Amino acid sequence: MNVFITKNIPEAGIALLKEKGINITINPTENVLSREEFIKICQENDALLNVGSSNLDEDFFEQCPNLKGIALFSVGFDSVNIESANKRKIPVGNTPDVLSRATSDTAFLLMQSAARKSFFHHKRIINGEWEAFDALANLGQELYGKTLGIFGLGRIGFEMAQKCKAAFGMKIIYHNRSHNENAEKELDAEFVNFETLLSQSDVLSVHANYTSENNELFNKDAFSKMKPNSIFINTARGKFHNEEDLYHALTNDIIWGAGLDVTNPEPMKQDNPLLELPNCCVLPHIGSATYEARNGMAVCAAQNIIALSENKKMPFCVNEEVYI
Repeated sequence: MNVFITKNIPEAGIALLKEKGINITINPTENVLSREEFIKICQENDALLNVGSSNLDEDFFEQCPNLKGIALFSVGFDSVNIESANKRKIPVGNTPDVLSRATSDTAFLLMQSAARKSFFHHKRIINGEWEAFDALANLGQELYGKTLGIFGLGRIGFEMAQKCKAAFGMKIIYHNRSHNENAEKELDAEFVNFETLLSQSDVLSVHANYTSENNELFNKDAFSKMKPNSIFINTARGKFHNEEDLYHALTNDIIWGAGLDVTNPEPMKQDNPLLELPNCCVLPHIGSATYEARNGMAVCAAQNIIALSENKKMPFCVNEEVYI
C-alpha cells in the first residue's frame, strides 16, 4: 500500500508503518501544498494520512477515485465531507483519547489565566509597567465553588470537568445531544439545556465536535445571556465562536474574560484586537502539543492505516457505516 503523509509526524507512527512494509511518501516541503499539488499526489496513492486542515470535500473525493482510506492526525474530522466518503465506502479514522489530557490541560490553563489576567500581567512586565503596589488595580477572580459549564461533555470535556472539580470544587453542568451517564455518576454532573448552560455557567468551556449547525453558536445573542463574571473557553474549533461578537462582549463588560486555543479564522493575525485585551488569553492551537499526545496521535493514525492495508476495520473509525 502506498500512503501519502501531508506533514512529518513523530517517529513512533512512521516506524509502525515501515515495520508493516507500507510505502510512505512524506510531503518533502515545509510549505503547504497547493490544492492542485495535493490532489495530484493523492491520486498516486492508496491512502492519505492527513496532518492539518486540508479541505477533503466532494471535489477532492471525485478527483481521487483510487483512494481507499483516510487517517486523520486529529480528533476532529470537520475537514472531511463524511457523506462523500461514505458514498465511496472510504473509511476515515481519527485519533481519540490520546490527546484528551493534553487538550483539557490547555483548557484548564486558559481558564486560570483568564481568571487572573495572567497574559496581561506578563505584558506589563515586558512593557515596563510593573509599578508600585495598588490594592485595587487589575484584580482577578477565584474559581473555588464556581459552576463549570461544558458544551460537549465527551472525553476531553470529562477530563476538564474532573480537573475543575478536584482543584476548585466546581459544580459541573453540561449540554450534550445525549446524557453522559458516567459523568453524572462520577462527577455529579447535571445535564441542562443550552439556555441554562449559558445563564448558569461561571466558566463555559467548549469541547464538542464541530458541525456546520453549530457554526458561530457562541455569538452576540449567546454572550448576552451569560453572567457578567463568566469566562468563555474554547479549545475545540474556532468556528464555534464569532470573534467580533466576542470582542464586543469582552469590551462592554458582558462577560468577564475569554481563553482561546482556537480562533476564527485560524491562524489569528498578529494585529487582531483580541490580543490587546487584558481579559483575553490566546494560544496558537497548542492543545495537543505535548510529546506524549503527539506520539499517541502518530500511533493511532498508523494503526488506522495498517488496518486498512490488512483489509481490517480501522480501530478508530469515525464512519463505521462504511463497513456495513
